[in-house]
Amino acid sequence: MSLKHIYLILTIVGAALPLSQFIPWLLANGLDIPLFFKQLLATPVSRFFAFDVVVSALVLFTFILVEGKRLNIQKYWVGIVATLCVGVSVGLPLFLYQRQAKLDSAAQN
Repeated sequence: MSLKHIYLILTIVGAALPLSQFIPWLLANGLDIPLFFKQLLATPVSRFFAFDVVVSALVLFTFILVEGKRLNIQKYWVGIVATLCVGVSVGLPLFLYQRQAKLDSAAQN
């Protein structure tokens, strides 16, 4: 199995696992933003994960912007949108998939 396909599988897993928890919460609570942040930041452990994800997302955005432009990856911004809509667990492997596809294509030429 190629690295590109591994990234694609991880993108699917990265969407399925977080959404399996968020969709039921959303159905139960609606789009209650104050409640979302209250629960997200409720304990030191949850804050640890929240802050870790925020910093990771900022690093990922920087990586996507720099690497996407450097390699001239078409639609590199999709990884940023995926991160904002679902999370780093989707945005990172999705961009790595795009990047690997570009690298594979360049290696064949």
